[in-house]
Amino acid sequence: MTNDKPVAHDHDHVLVRTEGRAAYITLNRPKALNALSHPMVLRIEEALTAWANDPSVEVVVIEGAGDRGLCAGGDIRAIYEDARTGGTASADFWRDEYRLNALIARYPKPYVALMDGIVMGGGVGVSAHGSVRIVTERSKVAMPETGIGFVPDVGGTYLLALAPGELGTHLALTGAPVGAADALLCGLADHFVPSAALPALARELAADPVHAVLERHVEEAPAGSLASAREWIDHCYAADTAEEIVARLLASGVPAAKAAADTLVAKSPTAVKVTVAALRRARRLGPLERVLEQEYRVSCAALSSPDLVEGIRAQVIDKDRNPRWSPAALEDVTPADVDRFFAPLDAHELRLVATASSQEVVW
Repeated sequence: MTNDKPVAHDHDHVLVRTEGRAAYITLNRPKALNALSHPMVLRIEEALTAWANDPSVEVVVIEGAGDRGLCAGGDIRAIYEDARTGGTASADFWRDEYRLNALIARYPKPYVALMDGIVMGGGVGVSAHGSVRIVTERSKVAMPETGIGFVPDVGGTYLLALAPGELGTHLALTGAPVGAADALLCGLADHFVPSAALPALARELAADPVHAVLERHVEEAPAGSLASAREWIDHCYAADTAEEIVARLLASGVPAAKAAADTLVAKSPTAVKVTVAALRRARRLGPLERVLEQEYRVSCAALSSPDLVEGIRAQVIDKDRNPRWSPAALEDVTPADVDRFFAPLDAHELRLVATASSQEVVW
């Protein structure tokens, strides 16, 4: 048995340790809701790569420091400055982040993600591709990118395209957070465990196999809201265009659908249309790696879109919550505007190798 002291990196923002048969990753930026920076991504990749070949490590656990959540996503203030100045730091960050997402999805050992509290954007990327994804009564899982003029990434379009019916389209376009039961329904998580039981669960993984520990702690999740909304969600979001989706939502007569339409039309029109196209294309692309490559094209294109800077300004920098999107309406976003986001990057493409390993539970 080893019981190493946590290894500090990037000002202690990622802590790694091993105990017994388990290795632990703690995202340790609680004041920033554990938002991911580039050095944090590289440190996680470094640890996972080492543990994959370490016979003493039989399971990996990822958790977030503090009591607010696992991870609220990437550091969008840094992306804002990069987009404003035309830099390449964000593209470099995404390249390594998406590689990490693929590594997690193909990891050869159980990867246990404790998705307690807020799990958004990049937080979904370091958890929902794992083989053992645990949500709690405190979980709020979301891909809220369209609200800042961005498009779901970190494999989010892959995961949401796989959700039953059109649930993934609803979540991607509105950015709505889901609780435990709805995360399970959408395929974003595997098990419900009460938040208070997580410390014991994590501790017991150092001594016992994953399935044995799960049997002690897994419970039935409290009821969610999406299952009863499938009829209007599947009908409305199956439309071919974003404009038709909004029209169907407004015509449905369902108050929740009207609220979804109001939410959707407040998002970046360009981001909404690109997200619809990205989800539809993701369903045809096959493995996660191909979808991550597409997402990299879209993310890089977003850096030169006015809506990304404006969305982050309105939501995070000035906090006036009043973004001035350009174009300002869905009908003003042309097919050519959308196609630009999917254009090849030539020498700058992200190229990932899809391994033969399955993404099924590895124990």
